[in-house]
Amino acid sequence: MADHDPRELQRQLADISKQPEPELRGTPITPERYFSKDYMDREWDKIWTRTWQIAGLSRELVKKGDYITTSLGPEKILCTRGEDDKIRAFYNVCQHRGMQLMEQASGNTRRLTCPYHGWAYDLAGTLKFVPDEADYPQGSPCGKLNLVEIPCEEWAGFVWYNMDEKCGSLKSYLGPIADQIDSYPMEKMTRTHWVTIEGDFNWKLVQDNFSESYHVPFVHPGSVYVLEYSHQHCQFDHYPEGHCRMFMPGAGPARVIKGGEKQTLEIMAEELKRWELDPDDYRGGKIRNLRADLQRQKRKLGEEKGYDFSTYHDDQLTDNWHYTIFPNLSFSLKPDGNIWLRARPHETDPEKCYFDMWFMTLFPKDATEYYSLIMREFVSIDTPAEHVQGKAGEVSAGPAIDEDLAIWPLQQRGLHSRGYKRDYLAGQESRMRYFHETLEDWLAR
Repeated sequence: MADHDPRELQRQLADISKQPEPELRGTPITPERYFSKDYMDREWDKIWTRTWQIAGLSRELVKKGDYITTSLGPEKILCTRGEDDKIRAFYNVCQHRGMQLMEQASGNTRRLTCPYHGWAYDLAGTLKFVPDEADYPQGSPCGKLNLVEIPCEEWAGFVWYNMDEKCGSLKSYLGPIADQIDSYPMEKMTRTHWVTIEGDFNWKLVQDNFSESYHVPFVHPGSVYVLEYSHQHCQFDHYPEGHCRMFMPGAGPARVIKGGEKQTLEIMAEELKRWELDPDDYRGGKIRNLRADLQRQKRKLGEEKGYDFSTYHDDQLTDNWHYTIFPNLSFSLKPDGNIWLRARPHETDPEKCYFDMWFMTLFPKDATEYYSLIMREFVSIDTPAEHVQGKAGEVSAGPAIDEDLAIWPLQQRGLHSRGYKRDYLAGQESRMRYFHETLEDWLAR
């Protein structure tokens, strides 16, 4: 990746104006969509093969010959950086007899060589060599049976692909939220945690969960001391492209909490130390002053401590900006990082999915170690994130996300009950309803 990202010159303050409320149809979110194989098949045809998805990080494809592989449902995707320095995406399958071409998750190679019969493609996907080339009665396949390329773009430090050859640009797909997310230096963040969990729940339960804050005090009781969850004090927005956002004030207890200063100061001890604030100044009923004081202190000391906060609103210095990108991505943005969340469909079973969590840490300039408030541990910029994979309950996605993971299998089982007929949503769950109505619109196309 280039040392100087051209988007640096375009980075600006995000538009935080309240968006008009959409007209929602209120059609039933019936339970069978979470376990019907027919519904799963329709989603594959109309959703997964037509939406922009993330293959990996741009920094994984720095040198010519670097490649990464990824999966989505039954499909395998291969991304390469070519000799012309262009990143491309292909279906990861040899054109000879359907063998998966590259087996490793990542690597560097001069040619993409099939492990079965040795057909070799260059980094642009052109077939260059086959053993016994003269033995093909229909003529040499070289230069003719090339890899099938699909649309691929880079944005925000990620490599994106789309299996729809007629898709619009990534920028048009994301709409105005792209400029908002660009106010964070995403491409400078380091992936310090990388977890993939195979869960016994449908992928839509994940997106439902990250589309509302109604569950926070019950599923995340500790979070209420550092996060505002009440819909009365948060901002919810819907965009015509099907994406949504939620602004949640941080650095203090939710307004409904009486007191809470002890818990808030314990959780934020390292944060206060870093920004040279004295916890004693917030005892005795003064905890409500902390959020504004921390914003002022970060603005005052940010450059000295290795940060450029010039494109942040003051609220971004303390608050959680949460974006859900249709159909299956969530960006939970913090002033010093991003909890990147994704649910991918299982290959065959609608009652299973793969859940990915990356924590992207924004290290201060020249820092090699950093305390992550969200992950509650120190992380190192010199240690690449190990890809931890396993079943739900066997591996951890961090203290907060583990609490969500404990809920989804129980809900999946409950959706089968003869006693449950349909949803009955509160107004603050409009983002969840908007997600399902967007899903229905795509399925109807």
